[in-house]
Amino acid sequence: MARRNHEEHSELEENHEINVTPFIDVMLVLLIIFMVAAPLATVSLPVELPVSSQQTPPDPDTPLQVTLAADRTLSLNDASVARDQLAQQLDLLSGSNREQRVFVLADQRVAYGELMQLMDQLRQAVYLKVALVAQEQGRQ
Repeated sequence: MARRNHEEHSELEENHEINVTPFIDVMLVLLIIFMVAAPLATVSLPVELPVSSQQTPPDPDTPLQVTLAADRTLSLNDASVARDQLAQQLDLLSGSNREQRVFVLADQRVAYGELMQLMDQLRQAVYLKVALVAQEQGRQ
């Protein structure tokens, strides 16, 4: 009798490992539900907006591009500009919005000191959001 109880006990040993299969199944079902429901959540309703007499502000997506050519001439959005007129032209194009980003394109043959003078000039004009533009590798 003692042996029989011992044999039954060895067959019914407890497994102490966690079975994560049901958890994974539930997570996959939730993932599929969210993948199907997410595009439906972005449906917009047709709304007729009222007309405003207020003028639209200048488009902030219009970039301000200052180009420093190899011959050290400056251009602002493809229009030549004198160095002493750069700040006034930037104010004119940006509507005096000094928070607008200014993209600086400089020829690689321009000396580092020349580029730094341009950066100082932009800083003195209080345009502090300056981005240096480079060409992507492989494009020429």
